[in-house]
Amino acid sequence: MKKKMSYKIIAKYIKTLKFEISKPDKFVSLTKDITNYKFKIDIKSNRFKDNVIEVQTTLNLEPKNTNLDKIDAQVTYSTLVEIDKDLTDKKKLEEIILIEIPNRIYPELRKVFIFIFESSGFREIKIDPIVDFKKLYLSRQN
Repeated sequence: MKKKMSYKIIAKYIKTLKFEISKPDKFVSLTKDITNYKFKIDIKSNRFKDNVIEVQTTLNLEPKNTNLDKIDAQVTYSTLVEIDKDLTDKKKLEEIILIEIPNRIYPELRKVFIFIFESSGFREIKIDPIVDFKKLYLSRQN
């Protein structure tokens, strides 16, 4: 027997896109020191309508040390998810929001982020092709 899907993605889009290099020296330093930066993923959700939730998955670049010049690079991908009205299990809903939806949209989010960097002259940008959202979710539980 096939497991019934308890949600359906009804829309997905780029909600915000920020990419700002304020001075040429920031561009030059980032080109040389890209390994001094890390990628951070953040997931937020809010109710849009009765049984529709907006899941916002944000990918941004942050310096590992606070003394580095910051370049503002961030993409937020919004996913509208229709939840079955009979889904009452809060843990299952949390797993949909924090594991299943990010797993489904991450390849598109990553592709947009890489495109922005490559179009700006950064050919060596490396972002993990796969993120273990279940592992992140479980580590958050502990």
